[in-house]
Amino acid sequence: MATRHDIRNVAIVAHVDHGKTTLVDAMLKQAGAFAAHAAESLDDRMMDSNDLEREKGITILAKNTAVKYHPKDGGDVITINIIDTPGHADFGGEVERGLSMVDAVVLLVDASEGPLPQTRFVLRKALQARLPVILCINKTDRPDSRIDEVVNEAYDLFLDLDADEDQIEFPIVYACARDGVASLTKPEDGTVPSDSTNLEPFFSTILSHVPAPEYDETAPLQAHVTNLDADNFLGRIALLRVEQGELRKGQTVTWIKRDGTMSNVRITELLMTEALTRKPAEVAGPGDICAVAGISDIMIGETLADPENPIPLPLITVDEPAISMTIGTNTSPLVGRGGTGKGADNKAAVKDRKVTARQVKDRLDRELIGNVSLRVLDTERPDAWEVQGRGELALAILVEQMRREGFELTIGKPQVVTKQVDGKTYEPVERMTIDVPEEHMGAVTQLMGVRKGRMDNMSNHGSGWVRMEFVVPSRGLIGFRTEFLTQTRGTGIGHSIHEGHEPWFGALQTRNNGSLVADRSGAVTAFAMTNLQERGVLFTDPGTEVYEGMIVGENSRSDDMDVNITKEKKLTNMRSSSADTFEAIVPPRKLSLEQSLEFCRDDECVEVTPEAVRIRKVNLDARERARAASRAKHG
Repeated sequence: MATRHDIRNVAIVAHVDHGKTTLVDAMLKQAGAFAAHAAESLDDRMMDSNDLEREKGITILAKNTAVKYHPKDGGDVITINIIDTPGHADFGGEVERGLSMVDAVVLLVDASEGPLPQTRFVLRKALQARLPVILCINKTDRPDSRIDEVVNEAYDLFLDLDADEDQIEFPIVYACARDGVASLTKPEDGTVPSDSTNLEPFFSTILSHVPAPEYDETAPLQAHVTNLDADNFLGRIALLRVEQGELRKGQTVTWIKRDGTMSNVRITELLMTEALTRKPAEVAGPGDICAVAGISDIMIGETLADPENPIPLPLITVDEPAISMTIGTNTSPLVGRGGTGKGADNKAAVKDRKVTARQVKDRLDRELIGNVSLRVLDTERPDAWEVQGRGELALAILVEQMRREGFELTIGKPQVVTKQVDGKTYEPVERMTIDVPEEHMGAVTQLMGVRKGRMDNMSNHGSGWVRMEFVVPSRGLIGFRTEFLTQTRGTGIGHSIHEGHEPWFGALQTRNNGSLVADRSGAVTAFAMTNLQERGVLFTDPGTEVYEGMIVGENSRSDDMDVNITKEKKLTNMRSSSADTFEAIVPPRKLSLEQSLEFCRDDECVEVTPEAVRIRKVNLDARERARAASRAKHG
């Protein structure tokens, strides 16, 4: 086997918010990817190019970049291809795709928080793929860092995941990615490594421990499609890793599809990544990560091969989906009428609105092209589809992207995807790791008890914080986060990861309060809100247009209540509008899209438009809801 010594392919994997994207930023700057004057004006988190990624502070899509590293000993320039992967378990499909492109991984662990659920997930995938691991302890400058303990926890995690001897013999790098400093010598807790001023030790560790790509010089062309992109001029772009042979611009290759059929296609454009841009290239060799244009229907997991000897590569497989929700067209009375409901004021916005079933279905089909962990199934209704994914956040991100593109949707309450094993129903379970101050330990244990959570482990680091691990059914975590943050006064940190399937846990009652439901259409008045605020928590501002069946607040009791939130103050000659004393209106609670989905009960859904998120009853008519409730009660 021949070896290419001028290239290294590595993925950076970690739990959410442990500093992957910040580390990639520092690598790009120090490897001279930008001119000096340009590097000073660059934003932080350059790899998070998506608006949603910047707003939420998380990586959603796996992306690749390349740095040209000049060894200090004056050797040949080495290209390091870096895959920046998401740190959230809901985007696990992106992680699995990223690992299929590389020869080693850098496992990033926070020097204070230590290994968390997503650390376990990404490490398990890397060990299954037999990839060598470099451990990087990041954020050593945190005042609460505990470097020795975190290293020991990392070793325990490797042993827990049945790593073999070769995989446990990993090098350790200590870093402060924000300052762009790394060292092979352990610094004091809470300090930046002092024996280095840059990332040079980190680069040298990558060169010595990431295997160079090996290939057979006589083997025919094999290139694996791992990601898709689009360009206004070139059309669909396939990102792929060349495993064997060479890929050239203008070359005719055999395209082996997912179903095994083959056809010959021509590579019209070949691009190679350099820093954050793609540049035209003539040839890509074994181990190169490149992009090709000219194949309009190519899909992830397919292979480009030699026409004379086409050999397919294995398809990329991802874990089963755990959560599903119904996505359909908007069926509310305010469909297509803008945020205020007064369509005349929003004619420009209404023109670009997407409200038909065909538009929604086309958009979901487009999403399937680039998202391997998503599934779309037909339902009994022609204008609604069941969308299955890894978790609540992944599905909420899809809905948020669609509303920003002008879609109006009706979203059903998230449900779990069950499966039958030997005639019994099994449901997905999650491993939930929770960090809370000691005083909130009882409240969290009680919250988890209601949700059928089973405590597996509890540790106290002596810093006033407790770490608890629970195994809990996935449906118990729908709507958990909002209540969890309320009970811990915003101090609790919780992360979960899919742990497999267990027998059905039985009925769960997670939301104790009913809803305040508008009983007529109209505009919300301050007078009505003043009278209703003692009944519960309201969600709407004065002047907002509502309709019958729309949920305007949370009842303080367990049952639903129909209310008139549009009631106006009756004025007479004897009583003016300002004669009575004013009562202060309690500011309404504004729910985000994720919070609205969590709030829903089984008979409720969420209306999503570009301007507004509203919660409503599935059946808007109060009399029909009463009849349905009566039938359910009396069988």
